Amino acid sequence: MIFLKKKGEYISTSFSKTETYADIIPKREEKKITAFVTIIRGCDNMCTFCVVPFTRGREKSRDPYSIIKECKFLFKKGYKEIILLGQNVDSYLWYGGGLKKNFKRKEIKNEEIINFSKLLELVAISVPLMRIRFWTSNPNDMSDNVLNVIKKYINICKHIHLPVQSGSNRILSLMNRKHTYEDYIFLIKKIKNIIPNCSLSCDIITGFCNENENNHNETLNLMNYVKYNFSYMFLYSHRIGTYAYKKLIDNVSLSTKKRRLTEIINLQKTHSYYRKIKYIDSIQDILIEGISTKNIHFFYGRNSGNDIVIFPKKNSKIGDFIKVKITNCTSATLVGLL
Repeated sequence: MIFLKKKGEYISTSFSKTETYADIIPKREEKKITAFVTIIRGCDNMCTFCVVPFTRGREKSRDPYSIIKECKFLFKKGYKEIILLGQNVDSYLWYGGGLKKNFKRKEIKNEEIINFSKLLELVAISVPLMRIRFWTSNPNDMSDNVLNVIKKYINICKHIHLPVQSGSNRILSLMNRKHTYEDYIFLIKKIKNIIPNCSLSCDIITGFCNENENNHNETLNLMNYVKYNFSYMFLYSHRIGTYAYKKLIDNVSLSTKKRRLTEIINLQKTHSYYRKIKYIDSIQDILIEGISTKNIHFFYGRNSGNDIVIFPKKNSKIGDFIKVKITNCTSATLVGLL
């Protein structure tokens, strides 16, 4: 892949198979509350609707030493929460050759293979006073070890974002997803068994190529089974360069897509309220992130399950960890008192 810089001069823009930009620390906002830490770049899954493999290349895991070093740096700078990022964090895999010798705590042995569960545990141990989240998981790759690490460490938030995209095996196959409806439900049961209080969110695409009404209803049925805390919901549109763009026909009408999306959104609102009302009268640990946009006398923050909570300011400030008693809720927000 190349592009023309100026007449007679070209620059190669081919994807590197090894570069992870591990030692480049991005400039971050001054609020110093939450920082994103990339652990893996690119994606190998080749879902037919997705452009990521073509825009970011194949999966390349970052040296765990540099990840932990960055997390410790962020803690010293005053950040309170880190979010480990990757198109599929569960694919993280690093072979220990070349580990820097000045890793003082020696959590990582030279030549050791580090997968995502081990990395997550290393980060939790290295910055025990920081909240840790991660984004995004792939249903096909999430292991029991990851779930057990989440359960073990109090500073790892009890929330998993687990994209499903569709509840129909027919559509999942057309999307080239590596899981089935049955696989996904089995994983949900496992999560709830190991981490009973874990909140769940997902991505859903409606109106994918050849999706019929029965396939749509299968997605609604899956939602009714899981009852997600929240979801990111989209109607399908072609992305240039993807397999679906080249090989499949976008044959679901826009009006049908919009109607199905409305049904999904309305159902999710019902489930979100169902989940949030269970928090009433509970005490939640909240990290204060900022001032409410609707009332300057209120702060907002998030609990471990990634639910937004608003509450009166009183004797607290942005960046504090505080306890809030939940007194009310909507489908989108928890309301409480210090």
